[in-house]
Amino acid sequence: MGALLAALCALVALAFGEQALDLGEAFTAGTTAHTILLSLRLPRVVLAAMVGAALAASGSMLQALLRNPLADPFVLGVSGGAALGATIAIALGVSTAGLAGLSGASVFALVGAVASTGLVLTVGRASRGESATGTLLAGVIFNAFALAAIIFIKALVAPDKLGEVLFWLAGALGHESWSALAFSGTVITLSVLAMWALAPRINLLMLGDDDAQSLGVDVRRTRLALLLLASAAVSAAVALSGLVGFVGLLVPHLARLGLGADQRLTLPASALLGASFLMLADLAARLMFRVFHTEPPVGVITALLGGPLFLLLMVRR
Repeated sequence: MGALLAALCALVALAFGEQALDLGEAFTAGTTAHTILLSLRLPRVVLAAMVGAALAASGSMLQALLRNPLADPFVLGVSGGAALGATIAIALGVSTAGLAGLSGASVFALVGAVASTGLVLTVGRASRGESATGTLLAGVIFNAFALAAIIFIKALVAPDKLGEVLFWLAGALGHESWSALAFSGTVITLSVLAMWALAPRINLLMLGDDDAQSLGVDVRRTRLALLLLASAAVSAAVALSGLVGFVGLLVPHLARLGLGADQRLTLPASALLGASFLMLADLAARLMFRVFHTEPPVGVITALLGGPLFLLLMVRR
């Protein structure tokens, strides 16, 4: 059902946008619609699906692992590191393509996300041993530090670069090269599949560390592996999209409403729902171009849609 919904959302997102496409004409080589489909619209829809799946699957796993329904993928310091890295790249004017066709800002964001995640995990383990609480607190503190550093840099950059920084921080889906999509897509797919393979252990960890240990789970190694997998998926996504909020927080709640807490079902369902949600949110952003003659960042759309919906879920539950 989730796969069918994602496929339907993909078709709708491909057919509509700044201008509607006749899919029959779009599949005819040499036409303008064919060029728009393959060069502009298809890469963007693929990017939206990848980012949505990565954020939602990671959010589902982290909420179960930390036993905290308000945990989201950015709690590990990934957002702070990625935002700081991209801000530095934009401030320095690094715009050339780098690793696997990624832009300079994307490369810096990826490096910043990986470095911050490593730092947060190291500090968390040193401060709290086996507990995930130390990692959670370290991520929150690092994100606050990164925000202060970003504000400092924003005060120094030229006005023309300030708008670019703000646009990236708001979360925006651009037209990435196929090589960049292939690199990030491989990382995201392998990470999500590995988390799904560990879903039975996640279910046991939800019972508590002592119970999981008594049932044969190596709590320390399993938790570390899951945190690394989530960080890898989110880092690859954020490097291309910027900070897209509410997907990793809201979508897992919707999946649990229909399927319960079993991560063997909820995690893949979250990935498919996250892909669908972000494809539709990006479609809404593109359709707004017809009215306002400018396209808002998709992160703004997810916040406007996700915020009220999340509050509604809280009230109903």
